[in-house]
Amino acid sequence: MGRENLTLLTDFYELTMMQGYFKNNSNDTVIFDVFYRTNPSGSGYSICAGLDQVIDYINNIKFSNEDIEYLRGLKIFDYDFLKYLEGFKFTGDLYAVPEGTVVFPMEPLVKVIAPIIEAQLIETALLNILNHQSLIATKASRVCYAAKGEAVMEFGLRRAQGPDAGTLGARAAVIGGCVGTSNVLAAKEFDVPALGTHAHSWIMSFEDELTAFREYADLYPNNATLLVDTYDTLRSGVPNAIKVFSEFRERGKMPEKYGIRLDSGDLAYLSKKARKMLDAAGFTDASIVASSDLDEYLIDSLKTQGAAIDSWGVGTNLITSKDCPAFGGVYKLAAIKKNGTFIPKIKLSENQWKITNPGNKTVYRIYEKETGKIKADLIAMADEKYSEENPLKIFDPLATWKKTYLKAGSYTLREILTPIFLNGKCVYTSPSVMEIRAYCKKELDTLWDETRRLVNPHDVYVDLSNELFQMKNQLLDSINANSHN
Repeated sequence: MGRENLTLLTDFYELTMMQGYFKNNSNDTVIFDVFYRTNPSGSGYSICAGLDQVIDYINNIKFSNEDIEYLRGLKIFDYDFLKYLEGFKFTGDLYAVPEGTVVFPMEPLVKVIAPIIEAQLIETALLNILNHQSLIATKASRVCYAAKGEAVMEFGLRRAQGPDAGTLGARAAVIGGCVGTSNVLAAKEFDVPALGTHAHSWIMSFEDELTAFREYADLYPNNATLLVDTYDTLRSGVPNAIKVFSEFRERGKMPEKYGIRLDSGDLAYLSKKARKMLDAAGFTDASIVASSDLDEYLIDSLKTQGAAIDSWGVGTNLITSKDCPAFGGVYKLAAIKKNGTFIPKIKLSENQWKITNPGNKTVYRIYEKETGKIKADLIAMADEKYSEENPLKIFDPLATWKKTYLKAGSYTLREILTPIFLNGKCVYTSPSVMEIRAYCKKELDTLWDETRRLVNPHDVYVDLSNELFQMKNQLLDSINANSHN
């Protein structure tokens, strides 16, 4: 979380390759792209997150004396290479998609332009940071979509895979749409709302449930949300909560925020019954909060059943992205600079989705002007220029017969890769987490509902410019020709 020296947060082979480049006097400037191939959780999109931690990591790369001594003790790295590492710093350029941006498979989320030794070192940490937070931000956005505008709180710290995953995961969850977190450290570190009430142990520590409710409501009159399922939800919990609310009303001191929380049982049935009981007692503005192993599918089902739930506390399934525990971001070489010119590089595979897009690239987002919705994304060469005043033809790079013609003036363009580091100096100021959350909400509003649906979403096309497409195919033809000689 930025409190440790993360310079050695790298795979061992990064260091062995770095020494190889160093020994061979091979430190050409290269381009690496970070991208992913498949959206997690069956989603039609992903949310990019983690850039602020990437910036912090790169700004603080420094091989300490202890690091050097550890590497020397492995008896693999030579004296001259270790001396080089003593003065190591990142001197390259880095372009990235801002946090909270909606992204799609195969397009660069980060572009690194740097001497190959430097670019090689940062690979693992970049992927570790971006993969985790992008995964949780995407999951959170799906959960929040299922809630249809009702508040979703991140409650997963105790089930997260360690302190970093719980804290940075909470950060990502807020970016994806959660209104706050139960994780106090995350709330403090990232200036986001800290949320929560009490546990079953509070109720059990008193002689009876009613006394426990009274004591809690007296302590916290501005947020008297009472957990009603410790013993019997409908015969004990809800009636006792109503008694406490009635006592406040009789004193003319109704809590600013009040309600009940359900943490077990049939949430649809119990919430509807509880709502009727609260309304009958005159507490129509009392909120009903639900927790209990929720995810986007269960929330969607509960809403379909007419559950009377106003907000949702989502824990394990969100903070771990339980149905899809990994985001498949990769880091691939795209070009090497020789004699002042970038020479494109391509990785082949029998799986067409694993064939990389070569060269120095950028990404344009194409919006339908009338609606402001995303029409497609276009990966183009970095020096290509487009004008909204000209017609635009885009095509599917795999099924090339699928073409779309956009009339001049009918669309708008936005280049989504932004300079973050130039010549080793950070030129970008990260917004606050709550500002990123607001930006992410606007980004999600540019998606069609068909792309946001939870099951079988519509895919957003990521197309290649004609120039990039032709260059890629020329490289493939050249490799095939050479392999037969």
